[in-house]
Amino acid sequence: MTSELTAKTMGYLAAAFEAEAAVLEAGGLAGRDSESVCPVKHSFGEGCYVREWNCPAGVLTVSKVHKIAHPFFVLKGRVSVMTEDGMEEIVAPHYGITMPGTKRVLYTHEATTWVTVHVTDKTNIDDIEREIIAGQLEDLEK
Repeated sequence: MTSELTAKTMGYLAAAFEAEAAVLEAGGLAGRDSESVCPVKHSFGEGCYVREWNCPAGVLTVSKVHKIAHPFFVLKGRVSVMTEDGMEEIVAPHYGITMPGTKRVLYTHEATTWVTVHVTDKTNIDDIEREIIAGQLEDLEK
């Protein structure tokens, strides 16, 4: 997968992993630790997994690294997102495509509902995450 990622993306991801430690130190949230503050609803359709993330205002969080391109939809709220292209403010309603190698640092200005849709026949969340999420930067090279 690395050959598909640009040098810019790889540089950003390395910096994002370092920034994640700073976000956590500052009281931000990452991974499943965020689910106590930002609950996730899991739904399944034929051949797809839908993940609905609901986060209150005022939360700083870091996303996981995505292995596979997929659509996302911001149904409610306003959030600032740091990506490899800089800071972006997203206001609902909004949709986009998350590309492989994406890792985001987010700050919710308002209560936010962010939905992602993933193609998979799996229904076990741990199995799905192994399929669609890179645990470390090195996992993108596989």
